[in-house]
Amino acid sequence: MSEKKISFEDKIEEAKILLEKLIDPEITLSSSVEVYKKGLKELETAQKLLDEAKLEFVEYSEV
Repeated sequence: MSEKKISFEDKIEEAKILLEKLIDPEITLSSSVEVYKKGLKELETAQKLLDEAKLEFVEYSEV
């Protein structure tokens, strides 16, 4: 089974969706904490992907 490659854009889009849930006035406190945690994970993954891309760019530009 092949695993779908995670993209920076996908992670940012997922974080935006979670942000929309957070600004919903009907969200409960416990739900908002869970959504917040998920959002942090999405953004952390996006940052790692961005750092990896920067590293690849630097490596290629040094060649």
